[in-house]
Amino acid sequence: MHRTQDKVLLLIAFIKIIKGLSLLLIGVGALHLLHKDVDAIASYWFDVLRIDSDSRFFGHIMTKLMAVDDRQLRVISAVTLFYSTIMFTEGIGLFMGLRWAEFLTIIATSSFLPFELFEVFAHFSAGRVILLLVNIAVVAYLVWVVRNKDANLRDKRSAAKAGGTP
Repeated sequence: MHRTQDKVLLLIAFIKIIKGLSLLLIGVGALHLLHKDVDAIASYWFDVLRIDSDSRFFGHIMTKLMAVDDRQLRVISAVTLFYSTIMFTEGIGLFMGLRWAEFLTIIATSSFLPFELFEVFAHFSAGRVILLLVNIAVVAYLVWVVRNKDANLRDKRSAAKAGGTP
């Protein structure tokens, strides 16, 4: 197997692997919280990190954490572990220069674009716009890479036929 030399593909692969690792940690963390008092654990860490739980942002997080039950933790864990597997698969496949990984990344990344677009319009923020634009750029770049590889392959086949080689 060969490793890709395309620096943009390597960057995309690296980001996918980092996302996969982050999701893996979230999934394992959610499993670790099963049958525990999530509210007490969150309060402890808020105190240790000296976070004001009465602030608007962190108060909202605290309210959400207080409502989490074991069933939700299992769902969070299952979804993040599944998505982590996809991220690792995309990242490692892109790193190794595997063609199917390019297609998988195009499909997986573009499948979230409608949701990201909805989020931009429903809850506008610069971060959401940047995330949307980055993902559009990733999809566009990978489509360009795949099309160029297809064109190069066709050119090589044409040249081989013209030269009399099968």
